[in-house]
Formats: sequence, structure tokens, C-alpha cells
Amino acid sequence: MDEELRSLTERLRAEAGGSAAYERLVATEGPDELAAVLTEPGQPLWARELAAFRLGSLGDRRAFEALVLLLNHRDPQRCASAAHALARLDDPRTARAAAALATNELRVAYALHPVRLLVELRAPESVPALITTLRRRLTPHDPYRRVALACVEGLGTLGDARARPVLTDALAHPALAQAAVHALGRIPRQR
Repeated sequence: MDEELRSLTERLRAEAGGSAAYERLVATEGPDELAAVLTEPGQPLWARELAAFRLGSLGDRRAFEALVLLLNHRDPQRCASAAHALARLDDPRTARAAAALATNELRVAYALHPVRLLVELRAPESVPALITTLRRRLTPHDPYRRVALACVEGLGTLGDARARPVLTDALAHPALAQAAVHALGRIPRQR
């Protein structure tokens, strides 16, 4: 059992109250049984999360919609688990969905994990989405500094020259300046 699955199962065991349904879902090896949990009405959130995570980790694309919903959840632990599974799902829709969540100003409070997922995916959508999200965070007194910092660090990791202007603008923000210097140093100079 990998560390992410172990952490998820411990968290959800407490949420499920150690029910027999939880134990059955953890033990099942059948992807069809896991997928059924995602479509059956009345399933608790913990069951849907566990089924989606396990299916996503197996590369079963039936988990995609449930994982995207969890990626946009208000609970950071659910977002982190969904991002982990989505990164392993290898579904071509993942980067578009993560970019849409990262750039949605109405949900910016929950954009941290979509931003990190975009960096991990290194998809064509990643750099434009991170630039857009960071540019919006460079306003005075923006309350989403963690999202902005994740964008700066992610753009440095991706090392794309298109990020140079927004990273240069980030230098003027004390909370981002050091990370922006580091990120700019990772972008190759054009000749």
C-alpha cells in the first residue's frame, strides 16, 4: 500500500466510523464494484472518495468525474487525494479540468491543488493556466498568497519562457519575491 492510499484509508476509516461497508470497500479488488459505488445513489462521500481514488490509481477512467469534483472540494485533504489519483489516471481531460479549476475566480480559494496538479502534469494547458492564475493574484491585498506562491514555484519548475513577464511582476510582492527570483533563475535565457 503506497503512502497516499494509507493516509487516505486512515482518514476515511475514521469518517466511516469503521463500518462494515468501509472494510468491504477497502478489501475489494474488483474495479466494477468500485465503479458501482460512484453511480449508486445514496453513497456517502467517504465511499465515493475511496472508490474514485482506488479506480484513479488503477488508471480506470470511470473515476474521472468523481475525482474532478473532489479536486474542487472545500476540504484540502480531499483535494490532495484527488490530485494524486488524477495524476496517475492518465486521462487526457485532466489538464483541461485542472486548468479550468485553477483559473476559476469564483473557486480560487480551492485552486491550490489544481495548480500543483498542473505542474505535475506538465501539459500544454499548465503554463497558460498558471500565468493567468498568478497574474490575478498580483493585486494589492490578495488573500490567496498560497495559490500565488504555488504558481510562482510551479512556473519555475516548468521553466517556460512565457512565464518571465508575470514572474518579473511577482518580484514586486514581498511574499513572492524570493520564490520569483528562484523561478526566474530556472527559466533559460533566450539568445
